Amino acid sequence: MDTMNETMLTKFVLTGITYQPDWQIPLFLMFLVIYIITIVGNLGLTALIYNDPHLHIPMYFLLGSLAFVDAWISSTVTPKMLVNFLAKSKMITLSECVTQLFSFAFGATTECFLLATMAYDRYVAICKPLLYPVIMTYRLCIWLLVSSFVSGFIHSIVHIGFLFRLTFCNSNIIYHFYCDIMPLFKISCTDPSINILMIFIFSGSIQVFTILIVLVSYTLILFMILKKKSLQGIKKAFSTCGAHLLSVSLYYGPLLFMYVHPGSAQSHDQDMMDSLFYTVIIPLLNPIIYSLRNKKVIDSLRKMLNRNV
Repeated sequence: MDTMNETMLTKFVLTGITYQPDWQIPLFLMFLVIYIITIVGNLGLTALIYNDPHLHIPMYFLLGSLAFVDAWISSTVTPKMLVNFLAKSKMITLSECVTQLFSFAFGATTECFLLATMAYDRYVAICKPLLYPVIMTYRLCIWLLVSSFVSGFIHSIVHIGFLFRLTFCNSNIIYHFYCDIMPLFKISCTDPSINILMIFIFSGSIQVFTILIVLVSYTLILFMILKKKSLQGIKKAFSTCGAHLLSVSLYYGPLLFMYVHPGSAQSHDQDMMDSLFYTVIIPLLNPIIYSLRNKKVIDSLRKMLNRNV
């Protein structure tokens, strides 16, 4: 009866990154610049690949999709964070919170599958170059892309469905800069053990599965490189795979640490720093990593600029 008589909370307060008022404006300006560069870089890369027929091959379709997802993740988190830097009230409703959580989970899961698909694409391109057009057909590429987005959608729906079993009545303060699922568990007055188990099972399985695809693909690539014993072949392989390997390392590191380790093992500040890295910094870095190391993308950008200037 006591629990039933308690007021169920439907509005929450996001504490944000810092509690120091003097830092609000400088941080707002810094993250605004980062967000603008992120959106221009990722959506620009997506548009460039879409408009250039020379880039209409599986590798660049996957890269364009990854850039779109990075823009999606950044847009899920950063605008609300920017508003909260300047707003006196940092309130967010339960419906807005659920929408933000769903959108982020969808983007993060989709990116895991896209990175795994890109690793498989690189394996086929390097280990089976003559069969590449036969194996990585346009139809297979579209099927892999659709499967990645559908998997992200289903995974998000599962966690949102289990989230609705929770009630919030003790505290409405979320120690984070966006509605992430772990901070919500910490303020729930319902036991979130089932939800945590679902995260461990589903999120853990997805990360292990996609990481295994990446590891197996690059292990086979490494064996192929060692067999060739050609300096030119080694340089070409590293040139082809280097950007993707760097992107995978940057993405999976904090993500694994956040969702596979025990939830009580780190502080609110450490949670936020990890989240900040893969929601803001990685979407900023990915288009730079892939564009600067890709001659075809640079040539396509140069041609487009020459046509329009």
